[in-house]
Amino acid sequence: MNNIPQKTEQQGFDGLGIDPVFLSALDALNFKTPTPIQHKAIPIAIDGKDVVGIAQTGTGKTLAFGIPMIQNIAKTEGRKRGLILLPTRELALQVNETFQKITRGFGMRTAVLIGGESMYRQIQAIKNNPHIIIGTPGRINDHIQQRTLNFNNVSILVLDEADTMFDMGFADQIKQILQTVPQERQTMLFSATMPESILKIAKMYMQLPVRVEIAKP
Repeated sequence: MNNIPQKTEQQGFDGLGIDPVFLSALDALNFKTPTPIQHKAIPIAIDGKDVVGIAQTGTGKTLAFGIPMIQNIAKTEGRKRGLILLPTRELALQVNETFQKITRGFGMRTAVLIGGESMYRQIQAIKNNPHIIIGTPGRINDHIQQRTLNFNNVSILVLDEADTMFDMGFADQIKQILQTVPQERQTMLFSATMPESILKIAKMYMQLPVRVEIAKP
């Protein structure tokens, strides 16, 4: 796993390789200065490389993977799809809300697949051909088993709060999903800690990931 050098210089979002159209969207949402994890991870992810990001909850990881995912999928004009795995329905809904704000006006659709929600409505959302699927491992696997979801055109996969997902017992479901999505993809893994179980996942399912780490405050 490659490590990137520490940088003390901070800059705005306009120096990270983000397209002007998305810079305008960020500016309209009053996102002016990237957090450390955004500053380090966004240029690498936009470049299409696999990323292992180590940062605490609340450090801005959603934009760190969200901006590159949205931009790179938008360039394919709907031919590719993104998949985001999160440990809880609450986090999934929060990430979807953020994505909806950023993509407003760009015609990008999302689908949220979480427990406690109607499977029928989720199937209808899948049939609407969303650009990005956001969900929990258990419900994603339910759709895989019922053959209501396929990953043929998934080109970007994100595992957010990976250590929490493993602590909650989602290891088998995550491995099943990783074995189902196409091997030719970009994978981004974000976690507050990096236990051996997460390192094994990175070694098995990621291609020369670049590690970016933000020290605890």
